[in-house]
Amino acid sequence: MFHDMMPGTEEHLRQNAPISGYIGFDPTAPSLHIGNLATIMLLVHLQRAGHRPLALVGGATGMIGDPSGKSAERNLLDETALRRNQAGIQAQLEKFLVFDDSPTGALVVNNYDWFKDFGFLGFLREVGKHLTVNYMMAKDSVKRRISGDENSGAEGLSYTEFSYQLLQGYDFVHLFRTYGCTLQMGASDQWGNITTGTELIRRMGGGDQHNDSPSNSATQSPKAYALTGQLITKADGTKYGKSETGTVWLDASLTSPYQFYQFFLNAADADVPRLIRVFTLLTKEEIEALEAEHAEAPHKRTLQKALAEQVTTRVHGAPAYEAALAASQVLFGGGELASLDEATLLDVFAGVPRVEVPRAELAEMNVVSLLSEATGGVIFPSKGEARKMMQAGGVSLNREKATPEQLATDVTPLLGQYIVAQKGKKNYFLLKLV
Repeated sequence: MFHDMMPGTEEHLRQNAPISGYIGFDPTAPSLHIGNLATIMLLVHLQRAGHRPLALVGGATGMIGDPSGKSAERNLLDETALRRNQAGIQAQLEKFLVFDDSPTGALVVNNYDWFKDFGFLGFLREVGKHLTVNYMMAKDSVKRRISGDENSGAEGLSYTEFSYQLLQGYDFVHLFRTYGCTLQMGASDQWGNITTGTELIRRMGGGDQHNDSPSNSATQSPKAYALTGQLITKADGTKYGKSETGTVWLDASLTSPYQFYQFFLNAADADVPRLIRVFTLLTKEEIEALEAEHAEAPHKRTLQKALAEQVTTRVHGAPAYEAALAASQVLFGGGELASLDEATLLDVFAGVPRVEVPRAELAEMNVVSLLSEATGGVIFPSKGEARKMMQAGGVSLNREKATPEQLATDVTPLLGQYIVAQKGKKNYFLLKLV
């Protein structure tokens, strides 16, 4: 997970436990996603090592937008939306960190609380004067956006986003002064913003002279420190955290536990050894034993199953994991649909598209029309496509192969009102007769 750190960081952690360290999360969405998990796990490890984690929810900086890793200006959210998003993010963080009154008890802070009454002129006088424009423009995240390189897709940089690193830098100053926080962590693309904070602390009277560039040695150590983790990418170099259907969220209402479980279960063999080290708390010995077992029979997906179990249980809880596992067994293990009660059936198919079909329309309708017109094209956009796939044996209704000549009323609904349609090997749909 480790990418880089400031000189003296390791010694500081060893000699001054418990120290307080923080990571910021901008509430630009109602939920964190699995791309955030690696940085969350940095806080988890910090706490497990005997230190105090602070999770900063950026109610103020979320109104601005961080230019790091972006090629275009971010849409700004209003305060109501940001507050709603903050509440969701805090609830998710509480699943990973221990919040208590001990010296290592986690704390959630919101930078809107100290920025809301900080006037523009006061901020410029007290904070802005301590950093030069040259210093701020030297950051890679700023240079990429200002360069105007046609190959980068950059659209320039507004003053609003340019000021972001100054705001994030002051966050560190405030936490340093208020909570004695001496460490800021984040992904490697945050190095520029993080070191702006350590520089502000030094220039505003809170730390010793230090070099802004990462290094393995220094004659003097700062009183504020920086540590970054690696960005989590797939073996092909693409960003980890998205599926074919989009971002994989930690909120069950945005990504169901079943979909969440399946995402990790379907991780590529080339990716999973790293992912299980980053996203779980399994020991080295446990992981190496799983890898040995996986190598003997890769088709059993031992590593993927362990990864999916660990992460799904942590994010959604053991009952949600058990439901997701049951869904996988019913969908892919040949489990009996008719044996499920309604609550279990709905849990098993919580992650698949659902369509309501009026019972009155079933009379004299064949299954070709049922799976195309009657379902609004959700399953098949046309009768021709539905008929062709049925003729090839690729469509099942309640686990029975469907034929184009079959009438819709010939299909016995589960529990008197549900029909499970399967298209190909992995595409499921739940029809409810109303």
